Amino acid sequence: MNDFSTYSAITDYLAKSYAGSMIRYNPNGTAPLFCLTSMLGDGEAMSVEHGYFTKTMVFPAMTMNGAIANGVLTTFTVVSTTNVLAGDMFRVNSTGEIVRVTSVTSATVFEAARGIGQVAAAAIADAVVLYSVGNAHQQGSNRPASRLMNPVRVINNTQIFRNSWQLPGTMTAINTIVGNTLPAESRDDCGFFHGADIEKALIFGQKSGAVIAGQYLTTLDGLVETVRRLAPAGNTTTAGSTTTYTQLQNALEPAFNTIVSGQATNDRVLFVGGTARRVINDIGRLSGTYQIVDGQTNFGLQFQTFKTARGTFRMIEHPILNSNTDWAKMAIAVHIPSLKILYLRGRRTSNQEYGTTGTPVDSGIDAVGGTLTTELTVENTNPSAHVVIYGLTAGAA
Repeated sequence: MNDFSTYSAITDYLAKSYAGSMIRYNPNGTAPLFCLTSMLGDGEAMSVEHGYFTKTMVFPAMTMNGAIANGVLTTFTVVSTTNVLAGDMFRVNSTGEIVRVTSVTSATVFEAARGIGQVAAAAIADAVVLYSVGNAHQQGSNRPASRLMNPVRVINNTQIFRNSWQLPGTMTAINTIVGNTLPAESRDDCGFFHGADIEKALIFGQKSGAVIAGQYLTTLDGLVETVRRLAPAGNTTTAGSTTTYTQLQNALEPAFNTIVSGQATNDRVLFVGGTARRVINDIGRLSGTYQIVDGQTNFGLQFQTFKTARGTFRMIEHPILNSNTDWAKMAIAVHIPSLKILYLRGRRTSNQEYGTTGTPVDSGIDAVGGTLTTELTVENTNPSAHVVIYGLTAGAA
């Protein structure tokens, strides 16, 4: 039995954040990324310049820079001994031999014990890769040197977004045939523009700082830019004139090469433009068998989700990517849990109106209007979990 005698602050009834309200009232609108990040919670930036850290797990490997002539030689010259410590075990990729590092002599040379295990030591060719397979230390050994995952400090700026609406006072007295009043329509339009402007910056923004007319103006790094600068080069690709399933899978593969603690998931949201979505659907159609039988009253295939060997991609056609023919060919794989919106303290979305009911006029102007203002930045704690693909033009079998 419901109790109507007290107010219990029902969940989802109280006022939400601006982004949270957008996903409730306009889930298919122009700012799906901004909306989705709001569902994960947000934070507070303490300054216009916001710093945070990312760390990537270290998987040591070495590439031979010169051949080893036989199974006796113990001095190895490699391209780099970075992250290699005495006691580390490496497997020679070409022969299966395990070598144990006894000392690191320089940035390119180490000494090793050969043939540790069941595979005999043998000659090793130039350019062969040695992969880490753990470490081993003798009983009563001294404490080994420490190995750290050095954090990478990332700096992003806050960005101020402002959008206004205004109508002559006369417009408040005119009734529309359908829909809301003109002020209400203008207010809604302003809200959509505000969300879309934030969304475009979250995707395409680039960090900057400048003094304009004596005032400091800052802009933020969006998703595409953090992937370009901080993720491995393979996380950003440009498709060829046609794209097969194998090529699409290879382009998306880097999204699963690293994880952040607590974020181990093989699901990604894939924001696509209309052309990219058609290309991916064509790849699916051309990769299988599709039959039309007599009497069938509908035909065609429409894929919303597709899988690769390593993960699942859930497509969302992004209206901003459809705003021009170049972006319509883009696909952006996004790991939502690694993104976080941070608002500068006291600068969450605010609405200041004038001339409307209960608000003062604006310097005596016979008009009604208002302004939305938001100041925020974004954290991407795992840039390597995102992929950007340009130029998806046509699908192929």
